[in-house]
Amino acid sequence: MTRILVLQGPNLNLLGTREPELYGSETLDQIHTHVSRRALDLGLEVIFFQSNHEGVLIDRLHERDFEAAIVNAAGLTHTSVSLRDALLAVGRPFVEVHLTDPSAREPFRHVNFLADIAIESVVGQGASGYSVALDLLRRHLDGGA
Repeated sequence: MTRILVLQGPNLNLLGTREPELYGSETLDQIHTHVSRRALDLGLEVIFFQSNHEGVLIDRLHERDFEAAIVNAAGLTHTSVSLRDALLAVGRPFVEVHLTDPSAREPFRHVNFLADIAIESVVGQGASGYSVALDLLRRHLDGGA
């Protein structure tokens, strides 16, 4: 079974309580439950990893025990050349996900170090963006994208 890493960046562990007017009321665990169900429907295995620490996220990518990834780098999207380099180094396709649309927010969020190396970016779709990302990865892995 194809293994998908869902890599979650800083502060996403606070979903459900952190600025719900922006990020919604679903917790990270609830999102992961929905993703797990959708992955099962698509014949994919998912593994979840969240950290508030850039180096820990990079170390997790270096394990290379997955065929593709969904990455919500959160604030690191706008700052981390190192995370970008790690994604390039491991050579796995990934879909970038953001619950909100960073381009419609503060100017500093308009910088994105990951979009040009992702196979696709899913932004502004809230928690459902993860299911969209799974569908995109399935299609990509099947040779359709």
